[in-house]
Amino acid sequence: MHPAAEHSPLGKSSEYIATYTPSLLFPIPRTAKWAELGLTAETLPYKGVDFWNCFELSWLLPSGKPVVAIGEFSIPADSPNIIESKSFKLYLNSLNQTPFADTASLETTLVKDLSAAAGKPVGVRVRSLKEVEAEGVVALPGACIDELDIRVSNYEHPRPELLRCDESRIVEESVHSHLLKSNCPVTSQPDWGSVVVEYRGAALDHASLLEYIVSFRQHSDFHEQCVERIFLDLQRLLKPEKLTVYARYVRRGGLDINPYRSTEEVRLPNHRLVRQ
Repeated sequence: MHPAAEHSPLGKSSEYIATYTPSLLFPIPRTAKWAELGLTAETLPYKGVDFWNCFELSWLLPSGKPVVAIGEFSIPADSPNIIESKSFKLYLNSLNQTPFADTASLETTLVKDLSAAAGKPVGVRVRSLKEVEAEGVVALPGACIDELDIRVSNYEHPRPELLRCDESRIVEESVHSHLLKSNCPVTSQPDWGSVVVEYRGAALDHASLLEYIVSFRQHSDFHEQCVERIFLDLQRLLKPEKLTVYARYVRRGGLDINPYRSTEEVRLPNHRLVRQ
């Protein structure tokens, strides 16, 4: 478990606070998890963002009438802190009985509080249900590798030694899998996700990639670190000209977390999948 997470509200009984309380946000430094991967803030080999989507965002108009909307938050991957997910949820709940003059005032407040917690500017969009409904859901790019016939016997920890490639062939492709699963390092509850790998480099053996993804099944770590681990393991193997790894996780507590890590500037849209 991350040492800071022991002091977070995750996995503990919490009072429901329905009026604005920014102190509920609980930042967790990224440095400890970066160190596990042999990284520091100065040596990150990727650019990226963590997209968070809130499907239970509500507040009051000055008249007392409630509003519901969907919140989209983008936290830089090199921010000093992640925001512990339950504290994020509790903070958003504290807006439920809080009046704001208009949506712009709410967004300004969200930017201020979330940026302070993350340690870098956080992007915020408050979107109407109609707007998000019109976008619908999307399919992931590239080939799905989930129908490949593989044998699996290890689920306890990621196994990069399973990964194979053909160094004699350079390819550019996108592949994805919906079989990513890991566990919360604090509560041990399952986290379900879909993962995309886009790269130009030595041809990756798809069956070995699927075996590797499944090896995360009983692994305990935060969403962000799972994606960073996958990125680093593929980067070491493929030595790619470019590489992007991102995951779209199923929501828990009204929030989904979607980490993107890439050698390129992240310009991918934040579109929902069928499980989101």
